[in-house]
Amino acid sequence: MRILLVEDDETLGELTEHQLVRRFHVVDWLKNGNEARQAMESGRYDVYIFDWMLPGASGMELTREARNQNDHTPVLLLTARDAVKDRVAGLSAGADDYMIKPFAFEELEARLIALFRRQERGIRSDVIQAGDLKVHLYRYEVSRGEDVISLNRREFQLLVCLMRHAGQVLTRDQLLDQVWGIGAEVTLNTVDSTVKLLRKKVDGPYSSKYIQSVYGAGYRLLTNGGGPDV
Repeated sequence: MRILLVEDDETLGELTEHQLVRRFHVVDWLKNGNEARQAMESGRYDVYIFDWMLPGASGMELTREARNQNDHTPVLLLTARDAVKDRVAGLSAGADDYMIKPFAFEELEARLIALFRRQERGIRSDVIQAGDLKVHLYRYEVSRGEDVISLNRREFQLLVCLMRHAGQVLTRDQLLDQVWGIGAEVTLNTVDSTVKLLRKKVDGPYSSKYIQSVYGAGYRLLTNGGGPDV
């Protein structure tokens, strides 16, 4: 999942980002509501995690604004407020779930996956497929036919990004933004080297190739395999 985390507590924000990233999620961590507003306009997130109290705009305000703009991205609110009236206020503002600090990261991830599944039910399966190439999003499993392919976290995220935009050329900048996240201290050479390693694992042993390099433009995933670089 691609997650927008808005949390102004440095310790909690850093720890939450770390725990989610190590579980194969792409996380953009911001620290105030005004920055979050700009990020939300991109429309590229699967789930929002908002702290209740934030500088610039509160999590409640961000949730209301999202719903008023017809943005139905699932929202999970984080707060130290545990009174029933506060939970009711958050859910009434349009939040989909609510967690009290401190919380267990295993439960946070379980709730995020439940929100994502609820949002995607009837829209998109938890399996993405192109020809004999198949990705199981929740099992973090990749296969070609009967062969299971072992990928590291970043390779998996890159493959999911390419498959969700199958047939479309993605620039290296787009891949950097969508896979490594906003502000990542990563060069475009890192994108190229990760694509190279991914191609070796996904395409190398097979006659049919899925990941194509488009000279001067970027990379794309072919929906049915085949085709040389262009």
